[in-house]
Amino acid sequence: MKIVILAAGVGSRLGKPYPKPLTPLSDGCTIMERQLAQLARYFEPDAVSIVVGYKKDLIMEAFPDVSFIYNQNFGETNTSKSLLKALRQTGAEPVLWLNGDVVFDESLLATFLPEIAAGRSFVAVNTSQVGDEEVKYRLGNDGQISALSKSVEQPLGEAVGINFVGPGDKPFLVARLADCDDSDYFERGIELTIDKDGRRFAAVDVSDSLCIEVDFTEDLARANDAIS
Repeated sequence: MKIVILAAGVGSRLGKPYPKPLTPLSDGCTIMERQLAQLARYFEPDAVSIVVGYKKDLIMEAFPDVSFIYNQNFGETNTSKSLLKALRQTGAEPVLWLNGDVVFDESLLATFLPEIAAGRSFVAVNTSQVGDEEVKYRLGNDGQISALSKSVEQPLGEAVGINFVGPGDKPFLVARLADCDDSDYFERGIELTIDKDGRRFAAVDVSDSLCIEVDFTEDLARANDAIS
C-alpha cells in the first residue's frame, strides 16, 4: 500500500505566508510533522509520498527523507489533479490519501486497518457536525456513499479529508479523476466513480476521534485546543 499526502495548494483561506501543512501547532509540531509521526506508527515511512506545488521547496527542505510528486500546475488545478498524478505514479497498489491540513490522532488510523486489509475503498466521515464549506455525504440504500460534494442536500455528515482506494476500484477512480475539471476537488472523482461505474465506497465514521481539517483560523484554534 502507498500513502499520499496532498499538499500542493496555496491555502489562501488560512492566510499564512507558507504552505498550510507547515503551520505550527500547540504541541510544537507542524501539521505535516504530526501527520508523518502518526502515520509512522502504523505504516512504513517509505510508503509515503507528498504532492507539492506552492512553495514546494519549504516542504521538501522540512522533510528531506520523504518522496515527492510535483504538481507543476498547482495554481490552475485543484486536488482532483494532484491526486490523479499521485495515483498514476503508484501503479496498481492501493492508496491511502489525506489532505495536508488534517490534524488527527493516531488512534484514528487503527479504525482504518480492517478496511485497508480487505481492500475496501472508503471515505472517512464525521457525523457530529456539518460545516457549510465542507464536503458532505449521503448514503444510498446499500449503506454505501451515494453523494459526496459541498452541495449535498440533507447530508449525514462531512468528509474529513482521509480516504482509501482499493486495488479493484483504483483504475476506475484514475479514469474519473482524468474526466474531472481542473477546478474539481478529488471528491468529484469519487462521486463519478460511484455514479458512472457502480463502484462502492464505504463511509467510515471517525466522529469519536480527533480529526480536524484546518481551513480557517477557527479550525486551527479548535485543533490546538484539542491537542493541548
